[in-house]
Amino acid sequence: MALPRRRSAPLLVAIVGGSGSGKTWLARKLAAALAPHTVRLSLDDFYRDRSHLSPQRRARINFDQPGAIDWAATETAIYALARGRSARVPTYDFKTQRRARTKRILHPRPIVLIEGLWLLRRRSLRRLFPVRIFVSCPARLRLRRRLERDRRCRGRTEASVRAQFRNLVEPMHRLYVAPQRRWANVILPAHSGPKQFRALVARLHAGICPN
Repeated sequence: MALPRRRSAPLLVAIVGGSGSGKTWLARKLAAALAPHTVRLSLDDFYRDRSHLSPQRRARINFDQPGAIDWAATETAIYALARGRSARVPTYDFKTQRRARTKRILHPRPIVLIEGLWLLRRRSLRRLFPVRIFVSCPARLRLRRRLERDRRCRGRTEASVRAQFRNLVEPMHRLYVAPQRRWANVILPAHSGPKQFRALVARLHAGICPN
């Protein structure tokens, strides 16, 4: 799909939903459908560095509540992209619970796709997103996906993933993630089909190429 170069500021799109709801999958699919005119950013990159803590203390951290994020760095990066400027973005390693030493430079594109658990909770960020997507997904499916991801990519055991989901992930979802649905202007069910996806792509296309 060929899109003209956009003279105004980029269109920022928030993709919010629970852990395992399909936020990253959706962001990647949208980026592919609108390539090369999109860039992606994940709130996961902005988890606070825990390199100063022992592995035992890191294991007790609640990563499913908003305080786990470095919001100052998050806002700096998103505000830069909203103004059409490049942003310095950290890289977080979930296996070691540390940030990498080097940062990457993210250059703005006509559409900036940003996905994360809590993007719509902060008014200072929420107002930057003309398109606010909430991916609605039942807990059973989110748990199944999290089991697959954490065992494959993060070296976790099934028992530890299930315990974390039951004791932390789902309670924090009900408290912090699910209430953001009221601020979304697009509600996307987890099992949405091609028709809903094409409609979303058309909406983003119209956002940068108004008639």
